[in-house]
Amino acid sequence: MDPKEIAPAPALVIGGPTASGKSTLALELAQKTGAEIINADAFQLYRGLPLLTAQPSPQELALAPHQLVGEFDLAELFDAARYMRLARERIAQSWAAGRPPILVGGTGLYIRSVLYGLSEGLPSPDAALRLDLETRPIADLCRQLVSLDGEAAHTVDLQNPRRVIRALEVCLLTGRPFTSFREPKRLERPLVGVWLSVDRALLHHKIETRAGQLFQNGVEEEVRLALPRVGSNSKQAIGLQDVRDVLEGKASRETAVERIVFATRQYARRQETWFRKETALKALSPEHSLKFCLGLLENRRP
Repeated sequence: MDPKEIAPAPALVIGGPTASGKSTLALELAQKTGAEIINADAFQLYRGLPLLTAQPSPQELALAPHQLVGEFDLAELFDAARYMRLARERIAQSWAAGRPPILVGGTGLYIRSVLYGLSEGLPSPDAALRLDLETRPIADLCRQLVSLDGEAAHTVDLQNPRRVIRALEVCLLTGRPFTSFREPKRLERPLVGVWLSVDRALLHHKIETRAGQLFQNGVEEEVRLALPRVGSNSKQAIGLQDVRDVLEGKASRETAVERIVFATRQYARRQETWFRKETALKALSPEHSLKFCLGLLENRRP
């Protein structure tokens, strides 16, 4: 990208941990302002797992325009570079249509890629290499990554296998450190964003409630139909393997729910850590976010 080229910015960014109320806030804002919602959750990109990935319901999708929700086959590979290109295209289209785009999600790397950009030249995912890397223990992958890219220990979430595998994949395919590809890009509009900070006990309760409703709502049939199509990325969705274990008689529903709750809590904690470090996003409690965001959007008309 030419350094003089300017990428369009979203009117508003709403981030936060899973189950914090991001989608509810975005939908209310979109209904009040005519805004368009652009998804920034890595697993909600895929179609076929709406329950497991907590996608907006068909009724919610009908209330406001949504982009990058359930659009891609489960076998497709995604990385931050591909997401950035798609999201920026949709953001530009939203502005052109007179609808302020709201970027909403909990995948920090995807949000950052849209706001600050990534260097051109990142290689596309390599299916064969990924298959090989996925068979190795995460500890071994982390050691190899840090040996090839010392800065990765500070910039890559080493608790997230998907992030580690992608960073190591880039190193091995290009012969360069993954962090050498990062490069900020200017934005058309000043950055305006919030992240929802929720009381830990309340967040845990919401996570437990959501997980407890999965089996009541038919997640077993959803996963059964999806399994033949899952790919390297989508198979890492929280709960997929747990529901598969239930289908194969390896675990009870109760055990699966417990595992999903545990994994989701861990993921939410990592998300909170990421958002606290992102100083461009203002931390707000959900009850104070609507009025604040309405004020921001009022000043962000095209």
